[in-house]
Amino acid sequence: MAPAAFSGRSREVDPGAVFDWLTQGWTMFLVNPGIWLGCGVLLLVMLMAISIVPVFGQIAAHLLVPLFGAGMLQLCRRISDGQEPQIGDLFAGFRHNAGQLVMVGVFFALGIFGIALVAFALTSGGILGGAVTGRVAGFGIALGGIMLAGLMVLVLSVPVIMAVWFAPALVFFHGMQPLAAMRASFAAGLRNWLVMTIFGVFLMVAAFFAMLPLGLGMMLLLPVASAAVYASYRDIFPEA
Repeated sequence: MAPAAFSGRSREVDPGAVFDWLTQGWTMFLVNPGIWLGCGVLLLVMLMAISIVPVFGQIAAHLLVPLFGAGMLQLCRRISDGQEPQIGDLFAGFRHNAGQLVMVGVFFALGIFGIALVAFALTSGGILGGAVTGRVAGFGIALGGIMLAGLMVLVLSVPVIMAVWFAPALVFFHGMQPLAAMRASFAAGLRNWLVMTIFGVFLMVAAFFAMLPLGLGMMLLLPVASAAVYASYRDIFPEA
């Protein structure tokens, strides 16, 4: 008999689990830091090169995030299974379930850019009106409109990020369809909203400090964060 298909069932974990995920992420990094740093540098360079192209480059980068995310998760899987990781694992998402991973990227890009357009449309009147006046108060209004738009994008993007957070792992490792994987990812995030909030805030703060020294800290944060995400996926999805 064929094995039952992966259901995407998730479980609730204790908020303290985030520290265990980060510990596992750091431990995985120490197993082979050379490979991790090499993959991190290569990934950052490629994404930066793609993003240089206005608008289309940024859209392409969003489409490729699940593919490269699957590659980073494959590195974690190989280390977890006691195998030797390779730089080529970074491109594993291009070789396995690539179409489904691209569709996750499509939904991700549509969600993020759609939210940005809505936020700009709602605040554009204040931004343009303040800029046209040319006075100090006008520039203050315009700046306030920009900050409000940014806050709206940040808040409204949370459901999209929740839906995409575990989707690459569910698609790549279990062959789930994009929408089913995103629903399962969103349900897992909602069930574990507290621990995922702690995890997300930590990663945002860590990313802020990693960007300070010319962004060099991202070469370390990216591998450790990817391995921590893999640990969270294994913890929250018991059938994995």
